[in-house]
Amino acid sequence: MIDKILSIATAVLGVTMCLGILLQARGTGLGAAFGGEGNVYRTKRGIEKRLFQATIILAVLFLGISLANIIFSQ
Repeated sequence: MIDKILSIATAVLGVTMCLGILLQARGTGLGAAFGGEGNVYRTKRGIEKRLFQATIILAVLFLGISLANIIFSQ
């Protein structure tokens, strides 16, 4: 029973974390080659900052639940 709950939670957190990462990928990496912002350093503000913090929290939760899934599956 607990295995199924942890597996579902891992899948939901994984999808949510992927969406959070994709939402904040604007203007980074190779984006500068295609007309992005380039090497402009700025601070995150507003919703961009909250999305960044939420992604970090989701990653920590994903790691914790994945480890719990490994421990409880044995």
